[in-house]
Amino acid sequence: MIVKPTVLITGLTGQDGSYLAELLLEKGYRVYGLLRRASTFNTGRIDHLIRSNSSDRFDFIRGDLTDASSLGRILRMIRPDEIFHLGAQSHVMVSFEIPEYSADTIALGTIRLLESVRELDIRPKIYNACSSEMFGSTPPPQNEDSPMVPRSPYAAAKLCSYQICRVYREAYGMWIANGILFNHESPRRGETFVTRKITQAAARIKLKVQEKLYLGNLNARRDWGYAPEYVRAMWLMLQQTEPDDYVIATGESHTVQELVERAFSYLGLDWRRHVVSDPRYLRPLEVEKLQGNASKARAKLGWCPQTTFGELVRLMVEADLRRETILLEGTAKHNCAGAMV
Repeated sequence: MIVKPTVLITGLTGQDGSYLAELLLEKGYRVYGLLRRASTFNTGRIDHLIRSNSSDRFDFIRGDLTDASSLGRILRMIRPDEIFHLGAQSHVMVSFEIPEYSADTIALGTIRLLESVRELDIRPKIYNACSSEMFGSTPPPQNEDSPMVPRSPYAAAKLCSYQICRVYREAYGMWIANGILFNHESPRRGETFVTRKITQAAARIKLKVQEKLYLGNLNARRDWGYAPEYVRAMWLMLQQTEPDDYVIATGESHTVQELVERAFSYLGLDWRRHVVSDPRYLRPLEVEKLQGNASKARAKLGWCPQTTFGELVRLMVEADLRRETILLEGTAKHNCAGAMV
């Protein structure tokens, strides 16, 4: 019988963690996820996996990247063959408000994980999630050799994580691949991220439960791809013989305003009547343009994006319209039932 690898995912309950868990379960892996304790239920993106036919190969374990003892305990218990390190405080604007915590989870969290692996003397393949934000003010297109000039505490902490992985790879011979992923979105994206904020607002405005959408810099340009395709690139990195660093991107750049225009026009709305530029949402330092060159990933991994920018926006708008319609209908039924009592 072929024994499939055991894998640990940090950041299991995030957008990428949930899609990655699905992919690995489809491939027969035994999947464990690191679940940070919260006072509210935070497993919405993975509840379907908990209930699925693959649930005997899927489980989560409570731990925290700020707690080295929990990391050591988890690694000793499952002794993973592969680790996908996705966990972090992942919101750029929030990192300006809580820079110390951001650095603690991103930079020191990575060090704690690597040290726990090293001290246990296991040899898993490790994927480390980096970010295009590390390039900061470097002119596009950006590739693996482009200078990195971060412009936020989040980006600076990610750059530290990236560099410490390279140090551990060279100093200790650890198998670590850095994935420098440009922006990737989906209907599972958190509601505070600009793409999801836009598509959700468009749906709510269409249903007349919201009137205005407040945004920051409409001229910022980003390279947006589809998250399920990007987690496949993560997996492909760990299937290589030798570890390396890869940029994953579509090679296209679009403004926030373009995304707004497409989302609203898809629903027959005039975005100018509803979108307001609000200085509260401007970053102290802005990254004006990100556009990746993923030619290395194409050549070495055989990876290329499949979903276009327009298709991505449509997917997200349709998902949010369905979601908001169900919520609205549920509210109407509840109010009707209450009125009858």
